[in-house]
Amino acid sequence: MPRPPRLGLAVSAAVLLALTACSAPTANPGTGNGPLVVATAGEPDTLNPVLNYGVDGGSLIFDGLVARDERNQLVPALAEELPSVSPDGQTVTARLRPDVLFHDGTPLTAQDVVFTYRAVLDEKVDSTLRSDLDMLASVDAPDEATVVFTLRYAYAPFLQRLTLGIVPAGALAGQDINKAPFNRQPIGTGPYRVASWTPGDRLVLAANDRYWAGRPANNGVVVAFVPDDNVRAQRTRAGEFDAAELPPKLATGFDAQPGYRVHRAPTADYRGVMLPMGNPVTGDVAVRRALHAAVDRAAMVDGVLGGAGEPAYGPVPPSSEFADPAVAGTPTADPATATATLDAAGWRPGPDGIRVKDGTRAAFSLMYPAADSLRKELALAVTADAKKIGIAITPEGLTWDAITPRMKSDALIMGYGTPYDPDFVSYKLFHSDFAGQGFFNPGSYASQVTDRALRDGRAEADPARRRAAYATFQQQLATDVPWVFLTYLEHTYVLRDSVDGVVARVEPHEHDVANSIWWNIHTWTRRS
Repeated sequence: MPRPPRLGLAVSAAVLLALTACSAPTANPGTGNGPLVVATAGEPDTLNPVLNYGVDGGSLIFDGLVARDERNQLVPALAEELPSVSPDGQTVTARLRPDVLFHDGTPLTAQDVVFTYRAVLDEKVDSTLRSDLDMLASVDAPDEATVVFTLRYAYAPFLQRLTLGIVPAGALAGQDINKAPFNRQPIGTGPYRVASWTPGDRLVLAANDRYWAGRPANNGVVVAFVPDDNVRAQRTRAGEFDAAELPPKLATGFDAQPGYRVHRAPTADYRGVMLPMGNPVTGDVAVRRALHAAVDRAAMVDGVLGGAGEPAYGPVPPSSEFADPAVAGTPTADPATATATLDAAGWRPGPDGIRVKDGTRAAFSLMYPAADSLRKELALAVTADAKKIGIAITPEGLTWDAITPRMKSDALIMGYGTPYDPDFVSYKLFHSDFAGQGFFNPGSYASQVTDRALRDGRAEADPARRRAAYATFQQQLATDVPWVFLTYLEHTYVLRDSVDGVVARVEPHEHDVANSIWWNIHTWTRRS
């Protein structure tokens, strides 16, 4: 649909001000502690935690039993203290904080927690979180303030799964959760309530005056959805936003601009080339290993990221206690190893310099989302490096609708990553049970060694055994190369100098409305 005129964001802020005027009569949009206007590239498909919205905390609209602080350490949220774990690790008990209200004024009870987790486990609900709770046998409420989780097996990071936002049972009971109006107009317990959501344009959040942790320091937030990086940078420069996420090279342009500052947040967010097993070229492990050796990660960090990142060799970030240093590679290109690998596998240079094996040219397409300038530049860099060793890559910038049906056969620049437990993300991304299931393992990678290591990692309670399992997992990925990992990013944001209260923490890949620098936006203020 056509983009509304730019003054629309100011109008949204004015509407939000009217909604909150009784609590802050002197606030004005764009000044003081009035509504903050921020811009993101991504827009959620739903605002329902059961359907995968903001499940790792920081959703702004909902709270979990626990939350994460600025160090990503767990702290109590709707639970009055961190839940207790039985000696055998299979019973987890949470006591609820008293006097918590949903946005509609109804009190939070243990039945709401039970309903939320049972909804995730319900096979009639299209929740991608169900496999994340594979260990959960049952959840019950012995009284109005107590929740008991019974696990099938001891699962070391289970408390980290309790960041899932809690929904009110009364608002969803008896409905088809997949299609419920709640998904677009939700009711939570978080610091903000939803005032309006205009798909493809903006989400308007109003301060929750009755928030259990205290009313937000501002009147609300207007989140503008601007998928095109260059357009988002232009609109930021035009003064439309108090804060915006931008790719590193575009953000750097604001370093010297009066009235703005660039905030660089550390992350576990990686970019890489997903190589499908069903493609006659990328399905050959020799080609995958050659590409791994041929790419110049250091040049990508310097040239594409403007120094805002580091080379990546696997899905477990170097900051993790589970990272295996043995899988680290050489940041610069190693064309000698790459060409030797191809030669040994029978890929011989053809008349045009492109290698051929058994009549098949070493050529394939590399897709990337067209609106993502960073992924485009990475795709071009990989293309150039591959050409040097006789592999022809055709980069294609496409919409996600065009990309999705081709992922089983065509390579794709993808991004994932989490600073939390390594079971998060990697299990679904690399276990063969998820082969070909949408964005989970889209290239249909399968390895018995990898599967077993991932299962051991989530089932083991002993930290040393878990580290050993994830070391095996990382080493097998380095052997099989289902992805060519390229870089870890720093997420870069441009903020007005007048915005105070910003606290960065190590961020995951997901960083649109939730799980980004806005995780504590309810404490931000704006100086007049």
